Parts: sequence; structure tokens; C-alpha cells
Amino acid sequence: MTMSRTRLLVFSLTMMPAVVSTVSADEGMWLLNQLPREKLEEKYGFSPSAAWVEHVQRSSVRFGRSGSASFVSPNGLVMTNHHVASDLIADLSDGQRDYIRDGFYAATLEKELKCPHVELAVLMKIEEVTDRVNASVSADMSPAAAQDARKAAMAKVEQEAKSRTGLEPEVVTLYQGARYDLYLYKKYTDVRLVMAPEQGIAFFGGDLDNFEYPRFDLDVAFVRAYENGRPAKTTDYLKWSPAGAKPNELVFISGHPGRTQRLNTVEHLCFLRDVHLPLILDCYNQREVALHQFRADSPENARIGNEDLLYVQNGRKAYGGILRGLLDEALLGRKIAAQQSLRRFIQADEERQAELGDAHGRLAEALKALPSFYSEYFLLENRRVQLCGLFDIAKKIVRGVEETSRPDGERYSEFRDANLPSFEAALFSEAPIYPELERFRLQDGLVRLGRALGGGHPIVRAALGGQDVGARANDLIAGTKLADIAYRRRLYEGGKAAVAESDDAMIALARALEPLARRLRDQYEEEFESVETDAYAKIARAQFEMYGESVYPDATFTLRLSLGTVLGYEEPDRSVPAMTTIRGLYERAEAKGHQPPFQLPTSWVRARDRLDLDVPMNFICTNDIIGGNSGSPIFNRGTEIVGIVFDGNIHGLVWDFQFDQQRARAVGVSSGAILEALGKVYRAEPLARELQSGAID
Repeated sequence: MTMSRTRLLVFSLTMMPAVVSTVSADEGMWLLNQLPREKLEEKYGFSPSAAWVEHVQRSSVRFGRSGSASFVSPNGLVMTNHHVASDLIADLSDGQRDYIRDGFYAATLEKELKCPHVELAVLMKIEEVTDRVNASVSADMSPAAAQDARKAAMAKVEQEAKSRTGLEPEVVTLYQGARYDLYLYKKYTDVRLVMAPEQGIAFFGGDLDNFEYPRFDLDVAFVRAYENGRPAKTTDYLKWSPAGAKPNELVFISGHPGRTQRLNTVEHLCFLRDVHLPLILDCYNQREVALHQFRADSPENARIGNEDLLYVQNGRKAYGGILRGLLDEALLGRKIAAQQSLRRFIQADEERQAELGDAHGRLAEALKALPSFYSEYFLLENRRVQLCGLFDIAKKIVRGVEETSRPDGERYSEFRDANLPSFEAALFSEAPIYPELERFRLQDGLVRLGRALGGGHPIVRAALGGQDVGARANDLIAGTKLADIAYRRRLYEGGKAAVAESDDAMIALARALEPLARRLRDQYEEEFESVETDAYAKIARAQFEMYGESVYPDATFTLRLSLGTVLGYEEPDRSVPAMTTIRGLYERAEAKGHQPPFQLPTSWVRARDRLDLDVPMNFICTNDIIGGNSGSPIFNRGTEIVGIVFDGNIHGLVWDFQFDQQRARAVGVSSGAILEALGKVYRAEPLARELQSGAID
């Protein structure tokens, strides 16, 4: 799960006997308003106060759409992973200045670089709104009608909260619909790059070491949040521990795990194994091979294609590991037994059976029908396989002008009023667009459509427009002006009429595909998602009755707290220590002949004699994490930073659907190694002092 890009991507398990029986294990992505206090007190002798929880909550940061971070000074200084910030680091680079390759450090505030587009969100308050959302649903509604009613109610709650608080609202679905919470965020959109090391040390070992351990990475970066042109004043932040973590110490991770599927039924896991995962792996494998050829064409292609390659390699390795886990018959057998136990519990009580019905059976039937159109839906609607960046912009404009013309409660979720500021900020981002990379992406995307669906499929024919792949991609790139932000804005603000009249080639393609894509999305939401929401809400209620409310909800890219200890593990042929050292980094480079991806940056070669080689570099802990936890702070009971999460080991890939801490671990960078690097490798003493004292020089 190298949380690089999608690193820490993963699915999950049912919260059944497997969960309830692991009371002693450090399992759980806990809501901050529903912490396992008895477990903490009984196992660790620690009882967090309300002030402790609020401090952690307001020190934790959601970074963009896929990562985590934390405030680490009172001056808006934010720490995250290099790989979480890599897109914005690449966007600030050009042919003359490659900050991904060479690193970056701003010694003064004036030299900090404003990022083209990134949004930081801090959770300020949580309110439960389950009764308000469920009050919109009546017993005689179909699943689809109930889903529409819930969406309208959620939109109304968000609108009222925005007016009442001035904060950015988001209604969060928990326990697959058994509970709804209103999260209120403060957001920062003026974000500036402070420091990033070279990729050679941030991703030392590259794809070969991804998801492995021992590791030797300095996967860290610092940005700063600004308000009104000045560093934000952040009274809640996590102070620094120069000593770092100690073996067997209790540590916490606060972050935003993206998505788990631990509540999923056996049938749903089989669908992932047999349909979803092979489809996404086929897409990634094709793109990875093509990217190697594209990057080999020129040094500039190598630079601009670097982020795509790392993203795809990580996804391929992560999803491949998940597939291997789902092919484990013993694991699936445990889930079958747990599901049978829950169904017997439901059927044993007539009143319970009347209330919950055969939720498992209804979901199984919906899953049987899903493969008939899932490939088309996935290829047009999943953000991981978009044709290219310019087409994504065109699609957002075409769909956006249609959706925003509708009442708020009737829109797709990403176009609700509460989400529009984030949507529009991304749409008008100043991030650079490279025509050659876009042409390559588009050609590969068109081939992907044809390969998956066949040349005669209506989607493929509409996408190609009667041309061969090369000619079509060339004409579309040459015929669009969407790289011009002012042009995008005019189209979007001109509404449906402006979009309908536009002769832009990429807008025309989006218009041609939109009816097909919308039909598939509506079909997915009406025939599957509505049934899924209703069924899982009932399954969750059954679990509450069977096991009580000690279970935690699946991840939803919202703030969670996990707990664990710094602990090594046993492989069949060796003991794996909890910590590596800076000395081990140099030994690893030497053992690999200093060849990429084990070639150290020049700065580290020169600094060797200045460094304390016995300082811990990376370490592992038993905390429960998943994709989205990249950049999460690791801290002790005194809320002092002892490290930062950047990966999980190969055994942790099953955490998507099954927690097991026998050998699975979260992997972090030590706070001590970060200080050593700042002071002795990068001569970034002012930044090191700010981390330790909170003051800007």
C-alpha cells in the first residue's frame, strides 16, 4: 500500500465474528465521536479527554481528494507525504526546474510557492442527522425512490448548515446507511509549497520496494496554509517529538482512510474478485506498458509522464495484492461462515425478520445483474480510467451546466451546492496541461475502450467518430481550447446554451458520450446503488443487534483514529524488526550497487558523514490504515508527532476487506529522521526550528 498516489488503496471485511473476536487486536478506524474508550483504558491504561479528542480533530487535515496531513506549527505549516503532494510539486515544475527530481526548499515565507490548486479541509464539528435523513423515507417507497428521498434530505441539511455556520458541510453516510453525520469543515485554498525532498529519497527503492518492508524512504513534504495572504493562525497543531517512537509504544494515527469494504457480503466480494478487479488491472497493465514507451521518447516525456507511471504502478501492485487476497479460499470460507451466522440470527426472530427481510438475498440479486453493464459504466464514470485531462474538463463542463440547472436535491452528489466550490476550484485549476501527454493519454484511452468493449460498441464508435485512434486523438487535441482557463469559465458560466453551441472538439466528444454515460450512471444508481444502500443499512442494523455498537463503520474518506503499537513481526525465515536506521539506508544503496531505484541523491551522498546513522529511518506499527491514510500523522498519547504514515507492507493489502495484524503493518517515516534530514542534508534549519519551537525565524 505504498500510499504513494493511491498507496494505501484497499477494500474490507464484514464486521462479524472475525471483528468481534479480535478484542485484543488493534483493529478499527474509529470515529472521533465514537472512540473505543473501554478498550483504550483496559489495554493501554489511557483515557482520552474531550479536549484531547478535539485537539487531535482540529490538528488533522484532509489533503485534496485522496490524502491526509496535519498541522505541525501554529503558523499554518502542514506535513504530508511527498507522494500525496507530488501532483502539486510536479505542477510547479517545468522544463528548467524539476522539483520532483531535485527537491525544493523555501528558506523564507517570500520564497514559498503558491500551488495551482489544492484544498485543505479541517473538521471543526460533527452533528448526527440520522433521524432527519431517514424521516424523508417511507416504508412503501422502492429502494430507488428511497435513495432519491435521502439525497434530497441530505442536500437540504447541507444547505441549512452552510447558512447557519458558514462552514463547508458534508453529510457522511456511515455503516452503509444505518447512520448519517453532518461534518462541518474549514477549508484552505491558498496553499504554498515549503519543502519537498528529491523523489530519489522520497521513493527510495521505487516500485520494487513498494509495499515491502524493511523500507528506507523520506516520504515527507511540507506546505503552508494561508489566509488573507498571510500564514494561517492554527492554534491546534501537533507538536514534534525529536526522539520519535519507541518499540512497543502506544501510538495513534489520525487520518482520512478512503474506502474499506469490511461490511461487504460474500457475493459482493466475489463480484470484486471476478469483475471489478480484473477490469481495473487490465486497464492499469495496458497504461503502464504504454507509459514506459512514452517516457522513453525524450527527457521531457520522462518528466511529464512520471506521475502517471507512479500512480499506475502503485495501483497495479495494490489491486493485484487485493485480488490475491480475495482468491484465498480460507479467507472467503471465514466470511461465508460469518455471513451464515448473521443470517441465522436474523431468521431466528420473526419481528427482526419482518423488519430486515432478506437484505442479503436482494443484494445478491442486484449483484447478479450488475456485470451486464458494469464494464461500460466503469469505463465512462470511474475517475481512475478517464480518457485524458482535457476530456475530463469537457465532461465536467457538459455535465455541470446540466446538473446545476436542476434543484439541489435532484443533482448528482458532486454537483450539490455544498460541493460546488470544490468542484469549480478543480475545474478552473491553473495546473499545467501538456499537449503531448494529453495526446498519449487519449490514444491509450481510446484503445482501452475498444479493447474492453469491442470496436462495434456504441461507446467506442461515438468516441472514435469514424476515425482511427491516432487521427482522432490528434484532431481532438488540436481542436480544443480547454487548456485556456478563461475559455473554460466562459463556457461553464454561459450555461447550457453556450455548451450546446460550442464547436470545441473536446466539448463535442463530451456531448456525444454524455447521454450514454448518464444512462449508465442512472442505471447503476437506480438498479444497484439504491438496493446496496438499503440492504447494507439493514445488515448493519442486524450487526448492531447481534454485537452491539462496539463495531466501527467502513472508511469513507472522513476523519478516523486508529490505535496500535510499534511492533515487528515474524516471517517464516526471519524476524522483521520494528525500525530501520539511516545506516541501513546507505547499506541498502550499497548492496544494490547504487543503481536506480536505489541510487541516492547527491545531497545524501555528501551528507553521510554529518548524519547520525543510528537514528531510526522508518518504522512499523499495528495501527489499522488503508488508502487515504497517506500523510497521516503518527503521534503518542501526548499528541507529539513521532512519525508520518506513508505505506503499508504487502501483508496489509488484505486490510481492504479483512484486518489481520499477525504480519500486516502500517509503515511510517520517523520524526527523528525528518529532523536529521532537514538540518544536515537540506540545511533547512529554519524549518526544523519551526517544527520544534513553533516560531518562524
